[in-house]
Amino acid sequence: MATLKQIGAELGLSPATVSRALNGFPEVNRDTREKVREVADRLGYRPNRVAQRLVTGRSGMVGLIIKIRADMSADQTFFEMLTGLTAALGQHDVDLVLAVDQGDDPVKPYIKLMERNILDGFILNAPVPDDPRVGFLQEKGIPFVMHGQTAEKATYPFFGIDNRAVSRVSVDHLVGLGHRRIALINGAAHLAFAQDRLQGFRAAMAAHGFSVPEPRILQNAETEAEGHAAAREMLTVSDPSRPTAFVCVSTVVAAGVMRAIAETGLRVPDDVSVVAHDDALPQMQAVNFVPALTVTRAPLYDACQPLADHLVVAIAGGAPRQELVDAAFIVRGSSGPVPHA
Repeated sequence: MATLKQIGAELGLSPATVSRALNGFPEVNRDTREKVREVADRLGYRPNRVAQRLVTGRSGMVGLIIKIRADMSADQTFFEMLTGLTAALGQHDVDLVLAVDQGDDPVKPYIKLMERNILDGFILNAPVPDDPRVGFLQEKGIPFVMHGQTAEKATYPFFGIDNRAVSRVSVDHLVGLGHRRIALINGAAHLAFAQDRLQGFRAAMAAHGFSVPEPRILQNAETEAEGHAAAREMLTVSDPSRPTAFVCVSTVVAAGVMRAIAETGLRVPDDVSVVAHDDALPQMQAVNFVPALTVTRAPLYDACQPLADHLVVAIAGGAPRQELVDAAFIVRGSSGPVPHA
């Protein structure tokens, strides 16, 4: 097994510099860190975790706490995030420690893990506006990175997509096809991303000069069954106020919406158009819908590497890295011109 001294000898660096580079210290520039990591990988270097903690004060472990519902089910994105983050953190020789939360106090599980003094930081998911976890961890000086953000002006590291733009591009596309009666079937109303999508939807409709009656907005839809029930209710109203298009929070919800459209004797997209957000989950491929689904697309797996990178920088004491990216927009067969009256 290679040693720090051997890696340093090949690169002309001291063992101390090699150690700092491998542990992500910000005073070692990025090019040097990458060269050290490349040589370490080639020589088969593996850190001694006990010695590493003594030198750096770090364990090489970070935490992820998953909220579990009362029925013991988790979000369908759970395994995609778990596998992606494990792989991404592994590139930094960092291990992921998973815990579950079924309580009402969002801070309590973090306190319990911190009492064990085994974690260097946390990855936070499912943020809510004014998320209490943020203030608590900042007060304690615990590094973390957020998947998403709780406010437009954040003071912490995060990576996420522009959820207001997700709604805006969907509405712009449908309005361009002549639609005026557009419905939104949104996610859990208390989550920050869903609030952003609702605000983006209302703003986009207003920018085109259209009001949105409350019956055309449904919150808290997370499953196919909930998407189906919401669409059935909206589609059974009198024809002049029936939606001609739906914007859906996910492909899972869109599957229920499309089933409801078919059950009411209507066709996609001849009678009703459907647009959804696509996290690119393996079990729900938008391209396999019939017709194929028009989507805003941001693979959930693609968020894992930036989240890992940003957290490692935060743990090393670097400046907070903040990234807000746009989802791709892919037009397929589920959206078409508004039907003529």
